[in-house]
Amino acid sequence: MSHIPADLRYAESHEWARLESDGAVTVGISDHAQKALGDVVFVELVDVGKVFEAGDAAGVVESVKAATDIYVPVGGEVIAVNEELADNPELLNDEPYDAWIFKLKPSRARELESLLNAAGYKAAIGE
Repeated sequence: MSHIPADLRYAESHEWARLESDGAVTVGISDHAQKALGDVVFVELVDVGKVFEAGDAAGVVESVKAATDIYVPVGGEVIAVNEELADNPELLNDEPYDAWIFKLKPSRARELESLLNAAGYKAAIGE
């Protein structure tokens, strides 16, 4: 069974989103996603300053099994990337909810409300 923190929101494409106290949104991949991928060996990080719409592809996570796009759960401007993942991509396996991938300044914070809560994500992945 996957670990699914109740304080996060989830996209059906398996990204999690956390609204921070400063209004930023931190994004990573779920425990379910990292388990399905297997050992992560590379993370393509997006450039700070890039602007995305919700659902846009914003990088790639590669594992020994597969490569998958990382999708932006809410639209906005990238304000930070987790540079540590460039040298330590396995952090996504070890700590999927601490090893964030990027942070956004959301253009429409209400888009977070359209994401799944923990119970909805649990149902979506069949757990």
